Amino acid sequence: MKTLLELFLKGGPVMWPILALSVVGLAILVWKAFEIRAGRRDPKGLVVVSTIITAEPMLGILGTVTGIMQTFGALNGADGVANPMSATAGIGEALITTAAGLIASLILLFPYNVIEEKVED
Repeated sequence: MKTLLELFLKGGPVMWPILALSVVGLAILVWKAFEIRAGRRDPKGLVVVSTIITAEPMLGILGTVTGIMQTFGALNGADGVANPMSATAGIGEALITTAAGLIASLILLFPYNVIEEKVED
């Protein structure tokens, strides 16, 4: 089994914004959870998390597109000769990035809904 870092790096450049958005979204949710625990129910910041939850799967799809583009580039070959084995890296990148965008979004979605519900009470 590949290490998490190896998997992350194989996901290509789109993995970095997915990671950054995940960290920001998680930080906001932790901050909101502490506020709720302290008795404050301010919705400030939740729209950012909602936007992140929407954007992460789209970034995953962007990674899919770039990975498939890489695959077609490898299949065309610079010298006009197709190399099917080099296509696997692009397909792998596409699948890893798609999964990362979906997983990151889902990890934020459930606590976001709980916190939003508590803020609206």
